Amino acid sequence: MTTQTSKPRNQRKAAATRQTIIATAKSLIIESGVAALTLEAVAERADIAVQTIYNRVGGRPALLIAVAELALEEHNKYLQAALAVNVPAPEKLRLIATAYTQFAFERPNEFHLLLDPQGEPEALLRISELIREQTAKTAAVIRSGIADGSMRADLDADLVALASWAMMNGILSLAFRDDQTHYYAKQVPELIDTAISLLIGGLFTGSDRS
Repeated sequence: MTTQTSKPRNQRKAAATRQTIIATAKSLIIESGVAALTLEAVAERADIAVQTIYNRVGGRPALLIAVAELALEEHNKYLQAALAVNVPAPEKLRLIATAYTQFAFERPNEFHLLLDPQGEPEALLRISELIREQTAKTAAVIRSGIADGSMRADLDADLVALASWAMMNGILSLAFRDDQTHYYAKQVPELIDTAISLLIGGLFTGSDRS
């Protein structure tokens, strides 16, 4: 018979085990990339049974989602630092893009996870939801620029935020390619600055773009 005192203890133990599993999965991804994450690898490093992983977290998609949520929390710290700066909307967008670039280079394997959870549909769906929450913050900045007249009123803030996110990912991916086009990596900072300038220039009220 379970007593009132033992039940909370069991719950705490289960929660601690779950945290250990997720932390171990995160470590594997940070050290060796998304491909290194298997239930067997987590079980061996954490010294637990594979069935315990299923019981406390779930299968590989659940592990990827859990680590992705932590990665988004880390990315959010970069983003919040940019959002906290009191500057006009166009300059704030530049800070957001710079923060995203910093996150990608400082936490490359977590960045890769957010881009591609390696064919896990369940993880991809959840990560997409999390990314939409993040891009919504960029869209809010664009809306503030539209409201104060510094940005074009004909723009769809949500589409611009999504397009900006996709553009940044495309450029940043050049820095992490596995083929022989590594010369692109040296150009990434300049490419990012150019892309941001083009983006912000196209958002201004006085832009010639229609």
